[in-house]
Amino acid sequence: MQRRTLRIVIPAVFLLLLTTDTTSAVDSWPQWRGERQNGVAMEGKLPLNWSQDKGILWQAELPGLGGSTPVISKGTAYVTTGVEGQNQLLAFDMKSGQKKWEVSLGKDRGNKHRKGSGSNPSPVVDGDTIFAYFRSGDLVAVDSKGKVQWTKNLQSLFGADTLWWDLGSSPVLTESAVVVAVMQSGPSYVVAFDKGTGKELWKFDRTLPAPEEAAQSYSTPVVVSVKGQEAIAVMGADHLTINRASDGKLLGKLGGFNPGQEQYWRSISSPVADGNVILCPYARGDTLTAVDIEALANGKGQDAILWFRDDLGSDVPTPAAHQGRAYVVSDGKASKGTITCINLLNGKSVWTVELPKSRMGYSSSPLLAGNHLYVTQENGTTFVIGPLDSSEPELIAENSIEDDEPFTVASPVPYQDSLLIRSRHKLYRFGQ
Repeated sequence: MQRRTLRIVIPAVFLLLLTTDTTSAVDSWPQWRGERQNGVAMEGKLPLNWSQDKGILWQAELPGLGGSTPVISKGTAYVTTGVEGQNQLLAFDMKSGQKKWEVSLGKDRGNKHRKGSGSNPSPVVDGDTIFAYFRSGDLVAVDSKGKVQWTKNLQSLFGADTLWWDLGSSPVLTESAVVVAVMQSGPSYVVAFDKGTGKELWKFDRTLPAPEEAAQSYSTPVVVSVKGQEAIAVMGADHLTINRASDGKLLGKLGGFNPGQEQYWRSISSPVADGNVILCPYARGDTLTAVDIEALANGKGQDAILWFRDDLGSDVPTPAAHQGRAYVVSDGKASKGTITCINLLNGKSVWTVELPKSRMGYSSSPLLAGNHLYVTQENGTTFVIGPLDSSEPELIAENSIEDDEPFTVASPVPYQDSLLIRSRHKLYRFGQ
């Protein structure tokens, strides 16, 4: 089948992308992909080089099995894992690497896939409260001392998990709620709970006409702005939907991501938003679609599509996006290890870097930090690309670790002038 690239002229109004606010990496990383869910940290001076003998501030053993990305708040890192049949949330002191506490949060259900676990969703943190979500359906609020505040089991409330593989969707935070998307064969939904009490605020039925496994999604929602109000953008089941965060009302829906009705187009890579544009990877890493958020919310349908490419994509890693550019880690058989910077205004490639050929894949999502891009391979090796303000950035460092057993799937996390990486069995902090 001949590939094609379609581009649409973008109105000048989208130049506002270039003024998107930056994200601070100094003291907190409250959720997977950071405060703005774009994989970007512009403050701090992260290390470029490290090894098992150089640049390790501390390393801590992680019990059990999990793939969640750590989150950081007030000098403490929080990470989930499954230990001896129990879901666990662990807290680590960022200065010393010492474990502060651990708490069990229901029965572990996971590891249907060799890369998976019952603890693949990443926790989120709001103030002194950490919200942890597991494949068992347990959604639990825990305070910063490890005391459980409230708990819900989504599968007990709304029906059994029917995913073929291990759950990967992380919860997200709005001003008042913690929100979870469940996209599977059978009843699917988006649900919001009050952060303080656990009371259900709203639930939106998201059962959509997608065939077989295409109805299943492991992606994480993104909080966007529609007419100055918070909204929840969700990608999966061959559709992009946007719901008002305050009450769950559907504001926009875009289908057509699976025109051939392929049965096995489950989605893993999450959408990423920058300004008024949301970028949607799909088709098992074969397509990228950029959508005007406001236009979709205004009922424009297919006319809300800004551009489409079917010669580039990402199946598992979620792109990073910042100031009108997106950074895509391709992980297909032919494209594995190809890093592409894309102009979000027109869909054109700005530059491409080829990482060294390897049998190892990429499940971690890239981190844009300052003038460099960090890309972690499934054996824990992290590649550093830069400088990004160059017309032709290059691979400037290849950093391996002792715990190189597959599969590292967590994304790198910035903290002040250091980097936190969760490998298969350890939690590392790298810095000067």
